[in-house]
Amino acid sequence: MELPVEHVLQSGYNHPLLRTWHEEKPLQVASLMYPIFILDSENSKVEIKALPEQFQVSVDLLEAYLKPFVEKGLRSVLLFGVLTKTQKDPHGACALSEESPVVRAIKLLRKSFPNLYIATDVCLCAYTSHGHCGILNEDGSIDNPKSIQRLAEVALSYAKAGAHMVAPSDIWMEEFLQLRHY
Repeated sequence: MELPVEHVLQSGYNHPLLRTWHEEKPLQVASLMYPIFILDSENSKVEIKALPEQFQVSVDLLEAYLKPFVEKGLRSVLLFGVLTKTQKDPHGACALSEESPVVRAIKLLRKSFPNLYIATDVCLCAYTSHGHCGILNEDGSIDNPKSIQRLAEVALSYAKAGAHMVAPSDIWMEEFLQLRHY
């Protein structure tokens, strides 16, 4: 005899917003994540030409930028780091820094908007000097073990800062790994 499931109690539903996503209902505003592009500079708000009325925002302006959205019902965000002044390297080391824009933004948002669900983009392209989403070998191919290790370190850094979800956009890398060369 099968018993009806009355409660979903597992780690995947550890936030009230996720429990509402689990319910079957039409698409709602609360089901959407608002993408925010976090700058490493200060006192900056730059419009994204390809996305009218969307901005790259520095951490110091983030609370004021988001407050009207949260007051209108925004419940979740997806953070992307944008480096304009930070020194990049071939290994994306700055993604792990306590001063990275995403880590700083997570901490601020957890304090300022405790009910806001925070997801982060786990990717290296914004942090590497070569712009690829992995660590490269000398021949330009992706070093899969080193790349996976670095991505895991970035995800852990975001989780330790307080992100509710780490979203690995580097998943596409598997296709390129089969090619073994760009």
